[in-house]
Amino acid sequence: MITSPDNDNKSDGPMVFIIIAKAYEEGDDTGIDLHILLQAPDDDTAVREALNALAEEGFLEADLDQIGMVMEVPDEEPHASAYQGALEGEVAIIRFG
Repeated sequence: MITSPDNDNKSDGPMVFIIIAKAYEEGDDTGIDLHILLQAPDDDTAVREALNALAEEGFLEADLDQIGMVMEVPDEEPHASAYQGALEGEVAIIRFG
């Protein structure tokens, strides 16, 4: 008899999300590719916190392309530092280009 359900969707560790996005600053029509790493209890909260952080950084608009969970600790920079920052409660924004 099974006494506790095994839910494959439940993470044993902290829930660190990665959001792949393109954000736009004033006068910028091409946008900047971003990866955003943050810890959140669910994906809706992760999206809200990511958008708030982008607004604080001066971005006027953002297209959020993908969201997922980081399943393993990254070993390459800049994601390794961003992951550590997310564990410490920061919203880490990695800019490309």
